[in-house]
Amino acid sequence: MDKKHIGSDLDDFLRDEGILDEAEAVATKRTIAYQIAQEMKRANVSQSELARRMKTSRSAVERLLDPTNPSVTLVTLERAASAVGKRLKVQLTA
Repeated sequence: MDKKHIGSDLDDFLRDEGILDEAEAVATKRTIAYQIAQEMKRANVSQSELARRMKTSRSAVERLLDPTNPSVTLVTLERAASAVGKRLKVQLTA
């Protein structure tokens, strides 16, 4: 029995459900939080030290690194990236 391409792909499903943009935003935030955490580990930077470098609180850093917390601004992500010696790059794609 040859069943070729039954159903749609995940993007089609999420689009049909009206949640594609939200899912992509959450995935992007999780990826950036993971990358910042990896850079912190590589540079041996604690959450407290990152907070000091960002001139913010440790609880703000915890929110930033929480992959389930979607309420982080681009400014905060840029400050975190800078604090670990990186730059945040945001671009529009097709």
